[in-house]
Amino acid sequence: MYLWIKAFHIIAVVTWFAGLFYLPRLFVYHAQSEDSISNERFKIMERKLYRGIMLPSMVLVIGLGIWMLMLMPAWLTQGWMHAKLSLVVALVVYHFSCAVLLKQFAEDRNTRSHVFYRWFNEAPVLVLVGAVILVVVKPF
Repeated sequence: MYLWIKAFHIIAVVTWFAGLFYLPRLFVYHAQSEDSISNERFKIMERKLYRGIMLPSMVLVIGLGIWMLMLMPAWLTQGWMHAKLSLVVALVVYHFSCAVLLKQFAEDRNTRSHVFYRWFNEAPVLVLVGAVILVVVKPF
């Protein structure tokens, strides 16, 4: 049973990260858009990505992760798991900051440039690298 939970957890992580990588990229293009047709198209794309893929994926990642921890409670005594869970918390904060930015775009209140979103887009990459290294290598 554990391996099935782990497999679906990994699938949910992949879909969540796909959204976390793509939504800020949409923000880059949205910040550069100058016509109303593009602006409205980006609003729809961003909303559907967030609500249809990112949010359900995040819920699955967290739910399946908790389920695995319930099956393997000894992991909670290990330093690598504490570090990984800290990265997950940071990613959840990033996820909800994307929601705030999405709302600003939806209300035509974005004040940031495409350059800001290009940098903003890099944060989940760092979390992904850290989390994978922690889970695979378990350095401490």
